[in-house]
Amino acid sequence: MTDEFGMVEPQEGEAFGDEWEEIDVSDDEADRIARRKDRDFDEFRMRLKDADQFKVEQSVFDDATFAAIYKLVQDGYIDAFGGPISTGKEANVFEALGEDSDVAVKIYRINASDFRHMRDYLEGDPRFENIGHDKGQVVRAWVRKEFANLERAQRAGVRVPKPIAVQRNVLVMELVGVVDDRARRLSEVRVENPQTAYEVVREYMRRLHRAGLVHGDLSEYNLIIHEGELVVIDLGQAVTVHHPNAEEFLRRDCRNVANFFRRQGADADGDSLFEFVTADESEDE
Repeated sequence: MTDEFGMVEPQEGEAFGDEWEEIDVSDDEADRIARRKDRDFDEFRMRLKDADQFKVEQSVFDDATFAAIYKLVQDGYIDAFGGPISTGKEANVFEALGEDSDVAVKIYRINASDFRHMRDYLEGDPRFENIGHDKGQVVRAWVRKEFANLERAQRAGVRVPKPIAVQRNVLVMELVGVVDDRARRLSEVRVENPQTAYEVVREYMRRLHRAGLVHGDLSEYNLIIHEGELVVIDLGQAVTVHHPNAEEFLRRDCRNVANFFRRQGADADGDSLFEFVTADESEDE
């Protein structure tokens, strides 16, 4: 029944426990490039600043951000930039040409990011202990967390944009759809088979939970559909199940998801969804 929405399967041989990646937020090659400011980098920075899609952002993109983009170009992850896909409070997403296909480049604006909002999700996450209060460091941790969360979700069989590369405050990932035929948020469409779609989403929520993650902001605004495929997006704020607010975040996700699909005509309830997501694997037998 769920084949209609192209549910993916977990990767074989992957087990999930309490192990977590260490996130390094110390200065990286982009910071060193920005400090060095050689002629090639300066020419690249000025060329990018002169591009139409970046002119409006000159005041919020610092030299290290341009250096991060420069390093991603050098490493072959980005060949050329296209236009903007979306502009949010904390990040802009651009279409770009990657090595083999179009990609999405998400650039977090350090000066514009909501520092306090981010810390609410970072504090209590075992990957980010002792991160400090430097705003730039917090934003870089956030971006690396999003990359790590996407990797873990993908291994668990949750359809998310494939993470490709991360450099400082810039994340390169799969572009789902194209600008002229972009994927639509569920908030923008009438779901033709809401019960089936709901069952796919709740299964993805359970897989995330069993992989040790809670999305933390899941709703019809962070679920997209393209060519019959449901995709979970915006995992930057996703926390581990050991986060002190993990249960509160999950219950909120369950309420939001169930309320949306109930309005669409599905048989959905927030409390029942929470029980399904958190059920022990032995209960599947």
